[in-house]
Amino acid sequence: MRIVRTSPHIHGALRTDKAMLFVIIALIPSALWGVWAFGISALLVLLVSIAASVLTEYLLGLVSKEFTLKDFSAVVTGLLVGMNMPPSVPLYIPVIASAFAMAVVKWTFGGLGCNWMNPALAGRVFVFFSFTSQMSTFTPVRWMALDALSSATPLSALKAASAAGAVGTSSELLSAAGLPVSAFADSLSSATGISPYAIDAFFGNMGGCIGEVSALLLLAGGIFLLATKIITWRIPVVYLASFAILSWVFGGVPYGRGVFHGEIFLPLFSGGLMLGAFFMATDWVTTPTTPKGEIIFALGCGFFTFLIRYFGSLPEGVSLAIILMNIVTPTIERFVKPKRFGAVKKEKKEVKA
Repeated sequence: MRIVRTSPHIHGALRTDKAMLFVIIALIPSALWGVWAFGISALLVLLVSIAASVLTEYLLGLVSKEFTLKDFSAVVTGLLVGMNMPPSVPLYIPVIASAFAMAVVKWTFGGLGCNWMNPALAGRVFVFFSFTSQMSTFTPVRWMALDALSSATPLSALKAASAAGAVGTSSELLSAAGLPVSAFADSLSSATGISPYAIDAFFGNMGGCIGEVSALLLLAGGIFLLATKIITWRIPVVYLASFAILSWVFGGVPYGRGVFHGEIFLPLFSGGLMLGAFFMATDWVTTPTTPKGEIIFALGCGFFTFLIRYFGSLPEGVSLAIILMNIVTPTIERFVKPKRFGAVKKEKKEVKA
């Protein structure tokens, strides 16, 4: 990685391969939890996703004569693709997603550093709209009630309740939908007043994509990346904070509870928000490079995630929100770029009649 500031210019000690290794280390705990929660099928999805990503990178390297496997970016992309997959998804779907991410989104635009959107997110969105049914079928974690609705996650159940015009809190609506909670979450909820579904989502007892079920482990991985200075605090903190505020102010409206009656913890811990905020919205290549630009980018991610989740037709909005902001990143950069040191503003010349 090269740090560019005012002269004298120096090279940063952090190389791309080292940064990618740190990202992999940060992702491993939540990935392993997904394997523990969903079993061997989840492990196969992760391995197939990584293998397809690495193989695609290798084959494209044969064509271009540029071999970049040693920077581990293909492994990170494949791992993120796998973590964004349901545990029971057919294995050809993560293969297609990883190949699309590497061949179309990354290599078509010139390889690492030239792609205009996050490759893993693009691969995930591509297969979601191509195989919507398979990408929307989830299984509960192995130790929860087996008679639970296999295709229901907290977000999908709440979206169905909203479409049906149901009124109530998230806990009431999810309970009515038949989603179980663990005994631990139930007892902790009685002591704290926090929704038991939010507690289960935080610790990883809810169904969902392989790498998104444990908000706790994703948060730990994000803190690790912050501590090692792989990412800065602005995008994840502003993203999560803006989404939380919007959820609190307007999140109760779709469920007939009015403004300032929305919930905070369950929306924050459910779905791919933690995974997206720390590991994909912070992508070096597809996000702004200035502090002000990062804040604008994060605010947009929070707004679009909220808008899609609560008022769109999809239960989840993280992937689309980040991609939408990836698209406008060049525009953000254009308007917030810092003034060059010593530059003199040109004055308009008067035109004499």
